[in-house]
Amino acid sequence: MNNACDVLVVGAGPVGLTLANLLGQQGVDVLLVEREHELVDYPRAVGIDDEALRAMQTAGLVEEVLPHTIPDQKIYMINGEGAILSEVNPTTREFGWPRRNGFVQPLVDRVLLAGLDRFPGATARFGTEVVDLAEDTDGVVARFANGETVRARYVVAAEGGASPTRKRLGISFEGETRPTDGIVIDVANDPIGTPHAVFGGDPARSYASIALPHGIRRWEFTLFEDEGEADVEDDEFVHRLLAPHVPDPSALDIIRRRVYRHHARIAGRFRQGRIFLAGDAAHVMPVVGGQGWNSGIRDAFNLGWKLAAVVKGLSADGLLDTYETERLGHVSQMVAVSLRMAKEMTDHDPEKAAERDRLAASRTPEEREAQKRQAFKPQPKFDRGVVVHTPLPVSKSLPAREVPRLAGAIFPQPRATDADGVEMLLDDATGQGWRVLTWNNDPTAFLSAPTRAALDRLGARLVQVVPRAQLPWARKQAAPDVTLVGDLGGEPSLQAWFDARPVGAVVLRPDHVIAAECLSQELDDVVTRVLEAARAVG
Repeated sequence: MNNACDVLVVGAGPVGLTLANLLGQQGVDVLLVEREHELVDYPRAVGIDDEALRAMQTAGLVEEVLPHTIPDQKIYMINGEGAILSEVNPTTREFGWPRRNGFVQPLVDRVLLAGLDRFPGATARFGTEVVDLAEDTDGVVARFANGETVRARYVVAAEGGASPTRKRLGISFEGETRPTDGIVIDVANDPIGTPHAVFGGDPARSYASIALPHGIRRWEFTLFEDEGEADVEDDEFVHRLLAPHVPDPSALDIIRRRVYRHHARIAGRFRQGRIFLAGDAAHVMPVVGGQGWNSGIRDAFNLGWKLAAVVKGLSADGLLDTYETERLGHVSQMVAVSLRMAKEMTDHDPEKAAERDRLAASRTPEEREAQKRQAFKPQPKFDRGVVVHTPLPVSKSLPAREVPRLAGAIFPQPRATDADGVEMLLDDATGQGWRVLTWNNDPTAFLSAPTRAALDRLGARLVQVVPRAQLPWARKQAAPDVTLVGDLGGEPSLQAWFDARPVGAVVLRPDHVIAAECLSQELDDVVTRVLEAARAVG
């Protein structure tokens, strides 16, 4: 084995696998090590959201992931009598993909592992346990259980909630753990056969029943304090749990069962020197919100482009400090939301359950609609980090209206066309990485030579968006280094987005976050400030 790499990733779960793919895609020399001898196959996440699918698209693997999903999966929150408390069914495609999708995690993990074969600098090694990390001024030396050592410039620990790396570094993991466990039961040949998911807030025993791809049904039940591992292995006990759900529990094809514990915890810091925590090693949350897996993918997406930029000498090491700056706030929000939902749906106090039901029944139609479109889910939006906030422009050519600034938020991904008029998702039309996107303008007209040179060093793309009807003319006029994109019009579309905003240009980061927005004439100055925020070198 090569005894040196740019980045050592510890843990071949979804976060480590995603990060390794993103780094390999950028030409980074990455070694992924996993203590176990094969990918974990026991029950874990069942929901993948639109942001995570966009990350899979960026990594070039979304077409391989989609066959293992149920798009637009509804969730019904019901009480002990089966009455619907709320329905979650967001149908938006703001980021190009369904907002809620059921999925089979072990199969997606296999897709991610196979994806590493595309990159000569990406290596995965199983049966390899890290027992020590020693940092010096130039990197980190990792020692494995077999006595081998590897030197890496940076290390990312993504080895789960029990993270030995986090414990070795003495980083706190504050929060709470429920006193009782839960049981997960996966069944083949789904005996229910409906496509949605149900979360049952039954004070007698809370549960979830979730349809998964490929004919799998997932059940989750709360265990009480006098119940544990021995009961889970007892078929009679499991059949009693399932009896209210199916006509004949003894006829079920149970493919796996496992006990799990509910945690809500966040690490005291996500970076210590050259070592980073990501995924469950940095934060864990109750499963009811369905955001634990997706939050880990956000970590990988945020950290991946920054590590690649620093390793390749495009940005200074200080860029990596923004990983915690940007992720910690959103993770804290997501843990709080998941914890609140878990307490509402798993409280076994009959009086509290009755109060929950009363509040649900009193919701207004507007409140029910907000629940349906998943408005309770906090969207990532960074106030600090690699983001430049500009004041609202003052111009008599703009209507006077209060419009929230979107720098730090994720840019939408409507369908558009490439320069030849072929319809596709926006990220495929523009290409990945840094992008400077202008509406109906040639961006080179607003950028100085030094600024363009700095963008070139980052591999940034200059993108000119025009109505599709203008493409034949624009192709004749476009500068050779400008990517043309045709807008389809209607709603949603790029024209609709710009029409609602007092801006004509946006700077997009590799993770599709809006680094800045401005009028076209302000673009050169704003890009310069973005490059400073990104610690761009040269």
